[in-house]
Amino acid sequence: MSTIREQPIFSARAHIFQIDPATKRNWIPASKHALTVSYFYDATRSVYRIISVGGTKAIINSTITPNMTFTKTSQKFGQWADSRANTVYGLGFASEQHLSQFAEKFQEVKEAARLAREKSQDKTELTSPALSLTSPQILPSPIISSNGPGDDKLFRSQSADMEMTTERERIKKMLSEGSVCEVQWEAEFFTLQENNNKLVAALHEANANVEQWKKQLAAYQEETEALRLRVSELESQRGASDLPIVVKGESTPALEELEQLVKAKDEELQQLKSQKGSHWEAGSECEETHQKVQDLERRNGDLERRLTLAERSLSETLSEREKMHQEVAKVAEIMDMKIFELSELRQDLAKLVESN
Repeated sequence: MSTIREQPIFSARAHIFQIDPATKRNWIPASKHALTVSYFYDATRSVYRIISVGGTKAIINSTITPNMTFTKTSQKFGQWADSRANTVYGLGFASEQHLSQFAEKFQEVKEAARLAREKSQDKTELTSPALSLTSPQILPSPIISSNGPGDDKLFRSQSADMEMTTERERIKKMLSEGSVCEVQWEAEFFTLQENNNKLVAALHEANANVEQWKKQLAAYQEETEALRLRVSELESQRGASDLPIVVKGESTPALEELEQLVKAKDEELQQLKSQKGSHWEAGSECEETHQKVQDLERRNGDLERRLTLAERSLSETLSEREKMHQEVAKVAEIMDMKIFELSELRQDLAKLVESN
């Protein structure tokens, strides 16, 4: 957690991942949603940190050093390694612009941390000059070969060990790049799957509303038809009756009331027809949404195929790495045998020199 002496200098929203400590290849989501990731500066100690808090827990607490590197592995994903925390952090951003801004700020803060370290080293040298003068600089000394016949081959064996170490580093780099691509595809797949679920839910809701409006329209139509039949019956009874004028006059208000009711229902029917047109428009929007869902499903299928190919290539790389380890083991056994033979030859030569 940041203290009062630290001040935020830059913030961004991102999905946070951490490398799996068991496999060192797969990413583990550190939060369910995007969180705020901020750069903090401690003026009293001249220290820069990247901090992100989820609830009451600090998910990221990484002190930036000059030897750190922020790597963009895709258009929306970047990562950096923290040796002090013994982990690798990954950030997935909503856009390429946000990733670029975060990477630029990382480079600025890294340069500022380098300058701060140089200033602190200069101050240390100025405050303790005797220490800097009296302490000798110890350089790694190479192996000095003697005139013996076996020392030159020992030096060549060390060169072979250095070459094998370089080859191992190259294989580790290939494996890390493969895992990064795999995580990138997994993050894109999860994002598309979430958008797909949202669109399906919206489509179901729109279909439910359309069905409800259709039922309401049918009920109004049935009620209107019933009123029309009632009015026609009353008019036929009125025309066929031979009642006096007074009786006809008494039945007139009921007919007027029914006519007004029919008129009101006709107006409601017109409104429902206009609403029906808007519902058909909503239906067309639902069709477009359904088409988008199908497109997303196709894209999901493509991503799954790409992920399968990536896993297959990764397994092939692992098999090649296993073969390389076996070859290195064989070379190491041969080198041990040669070294043993050279040591025996050297002892024999030493005995020969002593006997002469």
